[in-house]
Amino acid sequence: MGKIANQDIIDKLSAQFGDKFTSPTEPFGLLTFETTANVIAEMLAFLKNDEDLKFGYLTDITAVHYPEEANALCVVYHLHSLQNNVRVRIKVSIPVSNPTIPTATTLWEGANWMERETFDFFGVQFVGHPNLVRILNVDDMTVFPMRREFALEDPNRVDKKDFFFGR
Repeated sequence: MGKIANQDIIDKLSAQFGDKFTSPTEPFGLLTFETTANVIAEMLAFLKNDEDLKFGYLTDITAVHYPEEANALCVVYHLHSLQNNVRVRIKVSIPVSNPTIPTATTLWEGANWMERETFDFFGVQFVGHPNLVRILNVDDMTVFPMRREFALEDPNRVDKKDFFFGR
């Protein structure tokens, strides 16, 4: 089967979800759009189960921390339709104060470890996950290391001053 066009995906999503997704862009040809935490589970199920789209392969789930924004955590999903040879990226912004989003493990068992890793490093709570515990960091760790909440370097270290590096 041939490749489905990005506009066809946008049209199907518009027909199904109306204005519940926004900002479709195509960086490097990869259709990217945004939705909300209360729509993402339904949208992922639609993309996976639609008889034309067939986004049956979950490539990745991760997050990005934008500390300067109100909804500072952005959960990012990458889906691949093997039959149509096309990929999409879906972004969902959530606040750090309540970083909750529905789990995708009900659709893809492979989401289990991806969500655990995203929880471990960013603190995203995947509601409905069967075993949301740390996967790479120590169990008693109290911070989420990929959040941009701490200075990268100690500003008092003299061996790290810019003039030593020609800056």
